[in-house]
Amino acid sequence: MREFQKRKDNMLIGGVSAAKLAQRFGTPLMVTDENALRENYRAISGAFNAVFPTRVNYACKANTNLAILRILEQEGSCIDAVSIGEVESCLKAGFSPDRILYTGVSVSDEEMRMLVERKVPINVDSVGQLRRLAAIDFQHPISLRVNPDVGSGHSQKVITGTKGAKFGIPKEDIVQAFAEAVRLGFSPKGLHAHTGSGGSDPAVFGKVTEVLVAIFEKVRAELGIDLEFLDIGGGISIPYRPEELRADLGAIATEVAEKLKGSGVKQLVIEPGRYIVADTTVLLTRVNDVKSTPVKEYLLVDAGFNTLIRPAFYDSYHHVAVATKFGEQAQMKYDVAGPLCESGDYLAKERYLPRVDVGDILCVYDVGAYGYSMSSNYNTRPRCAEVLVADRKSFLIREREEIKDLFRLQKIPSRLNK
Repeated sequence: MREFQKRKDNMLIGGVSAAKLAQRFGTPLMVTDENALRENYRAISGAFNAVFPTRVNYACKANTNLAILRILEQEGSCIDAVSIGEVESCLKAGFSPDRILYTGVSVSDEEMRMLVERKVPINVDSVGQLRRLAAIDFQHPISLRVNPDVGSGHSQKVITGTKGAKFGIPKEDIVQAFAEAVRLGFSPKGLHAHTGSGGSDPAVFGKVTEVLVAIFEKVRAELGIDLEFLDIGGGISIPYRPEELRADLGAIATEVAEKLKGSGVKQLVIEPGRYIVADTTVLLTRVNDVKSTPVKEYLLVDAGFNTLIRPAFYDSYHHVAVATKFGEQAQMKYDVAGPLCESGDYLAKERYLPRVDVGDILCVYDVGAYGYSMSSNYNTRPRCAEVLVADRKSFLIREREEIKDLFRLQKIPSRLNK
């Protein structure tokens, strides 16, 4: 969890006053620190490349804002994309097709045709998809995704690598899948697996690497295919709570490199999303009401799970501070709830904070991953604006939606207007 500076009890984000950002751009508002984004990318790329040649594929499902993608493109990142929309976002941000690896599930023929047209390599999720792709273009660059029977994650909803999960080709069938790919005319380039999201145990990353190396060696020995890369996926966690420690990148990288030693693997690929963007961004939300009940005190704010769904959906913890009373001593225990017509609409529960007044600005930490990307228009509410701060300056990188934007694609049949 990042530490923030203050000026006269006012939180500073990248040297810019949170209160002034809220006043200028309105709330709810997501604010990203460009320097933090660059630091995170360099940290993870540096840690892995120090021990093994590694390509970093940013898992852009975490956050596809074009400005953020552009910064990562400048840093030399590559991309893990899971939809044609993500691919188009990355191309628009300046990534060349060879720097994008598409890893989808339940992929339609139409989407595969679009990927082929854009020359984006495809990480194939099933034998059925492999055969459908062969009918479109059997010379298209591919890799195969295996279900490694190794799972990890902060919630059952984000564990992807266990036996029976919908993702990947079962481990028992993967060698035969490579044989089928060759029979269809493909020249597979790599092997991919992903255990889940939100882990920091080096042993898990080591274990999935072991599984991939064993398959790599079997494919080479039995089929004569010398794959170019092994992709161990992503899922490296960040500390959401003040007492949590940051993942030891060096330990994870070293564990993985040890498993690759002597294997003949030329390149490692990793797919961090959360680690790169989560703690770069905060959510600023204004207190609309302070309400007392017989059992608890509520801070009712203008951001709900339409803005940040993780607390309601995953029971996730996000640290909360009072940006306009930053550093003041805690005096009260509050639940922070939003404006939606749902009892489950909350951002935080039982938080000790300074005494809060209507109009104060709260800061919700670590929303850069799966914050805006999972937001919605529930209760017919427009989505928030996004701002980038750099060198003590602020830049609007996504305009706030207006009510009229919500109706732009809707049509009332003419017969209903009679």
